[in-house]
Amino acid sequence: MKSLLLLVLISICWADHHSDNYTLDHDRVIHIQAENGPRLLVEAEQARVFSHRGGNVTLPCKFYRDPTAFGSGMHKIRIKWTKLTSDYLKEVDVFVSMGYHKKTYGGYQGRVFLKGGSDNDASLVITDLTLEDYGRYKCEVIEGLEDDTAVVALDLQGVVFPYFPRLGRYNLNFHEAQQACLDQDAVIASFDQLYDAWRGGLDWCNAGWLSDGSVQYPITKPREPCGGQNTVPGVRNYGFWDKEKSRYDVFCFTSNFNGRFYYLIHPTKLTYDEAVQACLSDGAQIAKVGQIFAAWKLLGYDRCDAGWLADGSVRYPISRPRRRCSPTEAAVRFVGFPDKKHKLYGVYCFRAYN
Repeated sequence: MKSLLLLVLISICWADHHSDNYTLDHDRVIHIQAENGPRLLVEAEQARVFSHRGGNVTLPCKFYRDPTAFGSGMHKIRIKWTKLTSDYLKEVDVFVSMGYHKKTYGGYQGRVFLKGGSDNDASLVITDLTLEDYGRYKCEVIEGLEDDTAVVALDLQGVVFPYFPRLGRYNLNFHEAQQACLDQDAVIASFDQLYDAWRGGLDWCNAGWLSDGSVQYPITKPREPCGGQNTVPGVRNYGFWDKEKSRYDVFCFTSNFNGRFYYLIHPTKLTYDEAVQACLSDGAQIAKVGQIFAAWKLLGYDRCDAGWLADGSVRYPISRPRRRCSPTEAAVRFVGFPDKKHKLYGVYCFRAYN
């Protein structure tokens, strides 16, 4: 009996002594450092920053270390920035710095550098932002055996639009969907971008690919052909499908452009080939679908004249609804994919600024 009592007392003392270092919550991993051991803390002052294509942005990151932790043997501090992907097991290298040694990767070369506002500033500056820069970035600071991280999300001002090619709806596999967006001065949208667009009123009853490989569509006005009249508004999720064999539409995202979008004043209506040539003769190119959506959403462009676009579609942007010009809503109206050789329309052009 005495032995059993002694065992119980020892167990209680051991549990009390170690209670600061352990947890019964097996879903979390808690890193505990010795009381006098080296400590390193990395923080982002903002979890999310906003900019636009062509702009510059600073991804905030600062680190705090115990100056006495390493004694006389000071370790070199290594700062590494990576971009997280929809596959959380993969990261894309962006920038690494250790002392005077710095390295930039891929499309970030010549566009990123450390802000260096103070000795503990690991903030990253990205210049001339592209559509592909959108996403979540990880700041990692390493000193000796210590390391810590912080994550910052980069959002871009822009517009999400549904897209399908001349072949018709539900004709794109995932890879073709990615290329279709690129061809229209856009990138395939993320779920967060589609969700924000839905919150802004986007309603579209055709399912489309998103950047994570899922297929979804946004509904603000539930109705029978679109999931049922008695369902709640939301982003409908078809799940993940075969990227090679499955075929859907796509949701694209674009942002501000560096140029001029305009309707070409021309004495006559034009076939598609004549429209392409007319823009070239005016020192421009026939506009892309992403450019008409960006002009409409971000610049408030309004024109009640149907015009050719580069993909062979005919559309017109209405930001001020009125009779005979999208009377019920502001939208980029879609006429269709007319016969290129025989149908006559105006044309929208785009002239890039150097």
